[in-house]
Amino acid sequence: MNILKLLDKLSNDKFFTTEATRLETITNISTLGKKAAVASIPLGLGVLMATPAKAETLETAASATFFKSALTDALQLALVLEYLENEYYALGLAAAGLIPNSDRPVFMQISKHESAHVGFLKSTLTSLGEAPKPKPTFDFTAGGNFMPFTDYNQFLVLAQAFEDTGVRAYKGQAGNVMSNKAVLQAALQIHSVEARHASQVRRMRANKGWIELANGGNMPTATNAVYAGEDNVNQAGFNTSTAFGAAAGSAAYDEVLTGSEAQAIAGLFIV
Repeated sequence: MNILKLLDKLSNDKFFTTEATRLETITNISTLGKKAAVASIPLGLGVLMATPAKAETLETAASATFFKSALTDALQLALVLEYLENEYYALGLAAAGLIPNSDRPVFMQISKHESAHVGFLKSTLTSLGEAPKPKPTFDFTAGGNFMPFTDYNQFLVLAQAFEDTGVRAYKGQAGNVMSNKAVLQAALQIHSVEARHASQVRRMRANKGWIELANGGNMPTATNAVYAGEDNVNQAGFNTSTAFGAAAGSAAYDEVLTGSEAQAIAGLFIV
């Protein structure tokens, strides 16, 4: 199956908070929610705590609020990142003579995916009673540092940076969407599609399809934040470099980006 058919197959696959939950906290998130709920109950309600059934009801309600906030914050951040990618590819495809004819089908398909992701996120937030954030005003020159719509090499550079950011950011938000199984499943599907986008664009730039040792691959220093920490070789207490070497060990895993890290990267392109 060639890349275009693979991307097309995934086009219907159906997700960040201001501060993401690291993977090691995922198993404790339920406990955290309960503790936060109990701590948030006003002292004036202490009398109700004497009644186990009522206390449990209050705790359950507070926990639901805690998890909904984490979930919707994650979705809002994801929406900003998808807005960014969606507009970037739309402008790139509209720029006359920018994308070679041989490459246009790839970016046309990727653009369809990003548009579908935006639609899904907006619809999901609305269904959760949360108004989707409006699309920001983007400056893809980052204050004049890039010229992606007149220089195809720079267009590819930013496309790679945006896709690699998306992969890490979705992974970093896994713990914040676990409370809703349907959203979690969709987020994982989007994550896998973003990873395929990233791999395809990287190869179009003559890079490997994966990241090794925090080396973006002929990328400008302005994108360093996208790849910071990717040289990690320790996974769940196991030093992967002892078995596979540092390069292969680090390349076997994508590291997470926190919500604030993803926001900082996107913020470079928001007016």
